[in-house]
Amino acid sequence: MNREAEQLLRAEAPQVLGALVRRFGRFDVAEDAVQEALLAASRAWTADGVPDDPRSWLIRVAYRRMVDLLRAEQARRRREQVAASAIAASAGAAPASAATDDSLDLLLLCCHPALSATSQVALTLRAVGGLTTAEIAHAHGTSESTMGTRISRAKQQLSSAGARFTPPTGADRAERIDAVMRVLYLIFNEGYTASAGADLVRVDLTAEAIRLTRMLHELTPQDGEVAGLLALMLLTEARRPARTGDGDLVPLEEQDRALWDRRLIVEGTVLLDSVWPLGRAGVYQLQAAIAAVHAAAPDAVSTDWAQIALLYLWLERLSPSAPVRLSRVVAVARAYGPERGLALLDEANRQYRLDEDPLTRHRERAVRAHLLEETGNPAGAARLYREAAELAGNEVERRYLRERARRLSTLRPLGQDGAHDN
Repeated sequence: MNREAEQLLRAEAPQVLGALVRRFGRFDVAEDAVQEALLAASRAWTADGVPDDPRSWLIRVAYRRMVDLLRAEQARRRREQVAASAIAASAGAAPASAATDDSLDLLLLCCHPALSATSQVALTLRAVGGLTTAEIAHAHGTSESTMGTRISRAKQQLSSAGARFTPPTGADRAERIDAVMRVLYLIFNEGYTASAGADLVRVDLTAEAIRLTRMLHELTPQDGEVAGLLALMLLTEARRPARTGDGDLVPLEEQDRALWDRRLIVEGTVLLDSVWPLGRAGVYQLQAAIAAVHAAAPDAVSTDWAQIALLYLWLERLSPSAPVRLSRVVAVARAYGPERGLALLDEANRQYRLDEDPLTRHRERAVRAHLLEETGNPAGAARLYREAAELAGNEVERRYLRERARRLSTLRPLGQDGAHDN
């Protein structure tokens, strides 16, 4: 099957699943039926070509498989007679409409509060993203069987919680959309800097996160935070072509900005500018604003670090997390000097132990090493770069940190035979 047909299947999967869940009210069984319909399509479409109405084709096949699965399930429960009449009535009715867009309801269902964050991510990638269990397992650094068990358990939890394919309202709807955004943000971040493995970036995950966030934005056009999240992803993804060179990590200040994707930068900036008048900015809009400041600078020297430091201060008040606090340290150091950065990092460690937090412990050492390097302490910096490398899960990051440590190990502190060459 060609890539265009694969992308079509991935885009249609949530619509087919939504149609079945809306018709039968059984997410767990419907998801299995849709997966089997997708497999049937990959075989049939490769041989015969894509049909004129692919969504209707998929719904018909999935519908029939859904009926078969329900018959088998209810037969196992020894309710053959009752099940036969109920399913016969359902089978005699017309299949669910192919015209309804159920994407938002499906995203909200996958991010049900009864599920853990990991299960929400896995189920979203499977049900809405159309990724296979093997692809999701690879993204999480686990085996296909383990991920299959996790996804099955998540579907069972939805069933036990009585989750229904109905749109939430009021405060619950806002909370569920927040959960969807958090899941999409986690997917993008895992793709942009993989937590483990030999590759720095998982392009399949960043592309899928952007696709799903575009979908969410189309479905909720007046939500400024959804627009901010999409702008953040676009502005960040724009830098990807310059982040590695010959397989090695290239830090932001050394990147060739001519390689940045100007199309994504323009799209992200215009989108961000369009939502500022909607009201109070949230965490995704603020992060997008930081990315926009970077994108607007023609070179690293021209970056308005004072503005970035102010934006991080604002962001820290809204989202006082360890990664945000550490990023503010970097911005302050860039704007006002490494000594100010070190002082702020010491204060943050006293209060929040960034050096022990799982989200920042390897980056805390890398940031401190860089600041020590700038203040003329190469030996201390080299030691911390080595510690950061040991804690890093990604092989590209680990190799970069070890190289920084190796280069600094041959240098002496300032004041001993003069300044060293950075």
